[in-house]
Amino acid sequence: MRWTAEAEAAIKKVPFFVRKKVRSRVEREAADDGSTVVDIEAVKTTQKRYLSGMAAEVKGYQLDTCFGSNGCPNRSVISDDLLKSLEQVLQAANLLSFLKEQVGDNLKFHHEFRVTVADCPNACSQPQIKDIGIIGAVMPTITDQACSGCEACVDVCPDDAMVLDETVAVDSQRCMACGKCILACPTGTLDEKAKGYRVLLGGKLGRHPRLARELPGIFNEQDVLDIVDTCVALYKKKSRGGKRFADLLTDTDIETLEKQVR
Repeated sequence: MRWTAEAEAAIKKVPFFVRKKVRSRVEREAADDGSTVVDIEAVKTTQKRYLSGMAAEVKGYQLDTCFGSNGCPNRSVISDDLLKSLEQVLQAANLLSFLKEQVGDNLKFHHEFRVTVADCPNACSQPQIKDIGIIGAVMPTITDQACSGCEACVDVCPDDAMVLDETVAVDSQRCMACGKCILACPTGTLDEKAKGYRVLLGGKLGRHPRLARELPGIFNEQDVLDIVDTCVALYKKKSRGGKRFADLLTDTDIETLEKQVR
């Protein structure tokens, strides 16, 4: 659908991480209204509908993911089953009722508890700024198979984490656990040490933004579900008046979680 210059200028003011979703909504509602061109009035109309009907669309949580399931070649893991299980955990928590008790009926999307999954360290779904961020990870290890010195792992690593001297080594401080080096290695010198998910907690944007803190380790699907369940319970226990998880999470909470998942 064609957009006027004025409408294009307006949509560019929308935060980039929701711009695609907002653009699709404007086009859908313009088409429903019989328009073939999106002008500034169509943008304003969608904005008014959005603001007036926001409370009815709030469901208590947001569960987002990256574009991995659409054929992204960078996927470290396939998270489809995890996403289904996460949806069940969040639904069972009945966060909408909890938020209505704490905030009232005038709920906004920023009140929702936010969980996101990224299938690789590229982190397109922005896990660093969500209540819980989950990132697919594959940690490499060196096997007893001789390295041929082909440098395929060096060439493919985007983080300069592969060190090749007489043999290959992995710089653990640089490695982001994407697994690309394992796929590139022709000799089997590199293999999977651990495959699963990294978990980040307590990120947010807003007036006082904060990057999420990472729990040490790589976790399997059940571990991730247990962590999410524990975090949601902690949020419901401590949050009052819609206070965000990032503002509630303490060093003691992080230490307790670390002990639970060891």
